[in-house]
Amino acid sequence: MNKKDIADIRKRFKLDSDLLKITDIYNVYIKQDSDEIFHEESRPFALLDRDQQELFLANFKKVLGGKLDEKLFEVKFQSAAEGQEDHTQQFLYEGLHADEAEEWMENMQQIALKVVRESRFEKDTVVTFIRGDYFKTTRRELDETEAALRDEVYTTPFILCSINETELPKSSLVFDFIGREFKSNLMTDPVIKLATPIGGFLFPCFTDNAADVSHVLYAASKANKPDFPFIENVLNGDEIMTAEEDKAVFEEIVKSVIGEEVNSRTLAGVYDEINHMLETEKENEDGDEKTPVLDTKEVARVLKASGVKDVDTEKVEMAFQQVVDDKNYEMKAKHIVPSYASKSIKISTKVADIKISPQDLRYVKEVNYNGKRCLLIEVEEDTMISGFKLLPDDLPQ
Repeated sequence: MNKKDIADIRKRFKLDSDLLKITDIYNVYIKQDSDEIFHEESRPFALLDRDQQELFLANFKKVLGGKLDEKLFEVKFQSAAEGQEDHTQQFLYEGLHADEAEEWMENMQQIALKVVRESRFEKDTVVTFIRGDYFKTTRRELDETEAALRDEVYTTPFILCSINETELPKSSLVFDFIGREFKSNLMTDPVIKLATPIGGFLFPCFTDNAADVSHVLYAASKANKPDFPFIENVLNGDEIMTAEEDKAVFEEIVKSVIGEEVNSRTLAGVYDEINHMLETEKENEDGDEKTPVLDTKEVARVLKASGVKDVDTEKVEMAFQQVVDDKNYEMKAKHIVPSYASKSIKISTKVADIKISPQDLRYVKEVNYNGKRCLLIEVEEDTMISGFKLLPDDLPQ
């Protein structure tokens, strides 16, 4: 899935949407540190009152919020072992195509039991499953009307899971208008924190408007903090790498090839080359081409183009083997450029930390002045400090 696919289905989670229909909802309540389901409830989504529907729809949008490879991860299912009967991909596939709601619930129950067995929650937790149909319109032609736009759609059945903690409400002091008195308001019913889901997933993924049942879209609660045991043991998914980890791997590989020291001109050249690779990313998001990746050949090419000498593919392969133990490893180019993970590069010194955009790194140099190491930043405009224009100093000869 790409970010446009995710954004499109996400915005369909609203009341009375004609492009997304939820048929069933199944809720499971799990007690803190428990190894069994405390309570479960399944019903048609349409039978919930509108206030509950609206709360759940907002929750489902939250599950699908965040950037790919930071909070959302496309996870490939592991191959099922011979004789394995509890593979989550099979439960999801059978539940997705179940004719009866009871059969769908039974498959979701098996996944919920895996959640209970493999996870230990610090608070009481509610796991919610829904199934429905997502309708994506075909591309609009200039002379099409809005009515005609609805005539042809891609229809994809889907299952979405949301995991939410609960908390007990705080005691409060209230004024009773009827009794005309102040009294304490003691509420004991736990509140389900639908506004802040701690995990979830969407099945199947969508590729070129077609269902991809070999992948599931996993959602983490925090950026670059996926629950790896959940992915492996509950979803039966393959190992994933976050954008943050990809960037760290790239840095270690480059250090292994060229050493710990580098000048700003070379580093700026590296980022320029990778940015050039990403100029076609907008086209890639439409699904026309594969997202640019950095393998051993591309890393060698980028370093050579940036002015690094004595670089060849064999040397880079050895660095890959040393850092990730896999010379065939690929990093997504968009993970490496600092503007993707953060908006600037941090230059750390003992005196101060300076943030600068990658494209301006070429204007920064370390120089020796009067026997002291100094950071020189070339500027083309006035330098402002706290609203004051900085006057230039004439350096003594």
